[in-house]
Amino acid sequence: MHFITTLLGNLNYGTILFLMLLESTVVPVPSEFVVTPAAYHAASGQLNVWLVVLFATIGADLGASLNYFVALYVGRPVIYRFANSRWGHMCLLNQEKVEKSERYFDNHGVVATLTGRLIPGIRHLISIPAGLARMNYWKFLLYTTIGAGCWHAILAGLGWYLHTIVPEEQLNDKISEYAEYIKLIIIALVIAAIVWFAVKTWMKKKKAA
Repeated sequence: MHFITTLLGNLNYGTILFLMLLESTVVPVPSEFVVTPAAYHAASGQLNVWLVVLFATIGADLGASLNYFVALYVGRPVIYRFANSRWGHMCLLNQEKVEKSERYFDNHGVVATLTGRLIPGIRHLISIPAGLARMNYWKFLLYTTIGAGCWHAILAGLGWYLHTIVPEEQLNDKISEYAEYIKLIIIALVIAAIVWFAVKTWMKKKKAA
């Protein structure tokens, strides 16, 4: 992983896009250590924070689309075989994780591609069950973009805030420290999204009746 470490130490719009593309496939790249430091540098004028979020989201869309089409065309047996292989394990992947993402998708329907982008352990895999279920690609891409954009905006906001209180040499430690706060924000956003979609669906059914 020396290559990824090198990229993390040289963040620009291209490396942000590429790292988020990897993170949205099966390569274990922690997005909080990409977008948050990039936004930290943006606060000092080295980058533009809006472009950081934009390129991170484009990268996530590309990586998620790759997962989607692989799942769509190769099917569940091949996905499971890779997850259980040595290469899959090197990517911190196993069949249990794939099955967990499938259960989440089955329980929450197509909205899972939006809310799933905010949940650690599900975020980079939720595109696989979407492909297996042959979800409409453009709807998948829309929900993925919204979910990934929200996640990256949260991380960018954290990075911008940390610039005001933390010297750069302490940045990674502070990101780890704030991880619990990020999880709380994620939980709140996911609950809000699920409730919103549930209410919207209920109102449509009521109107139709």
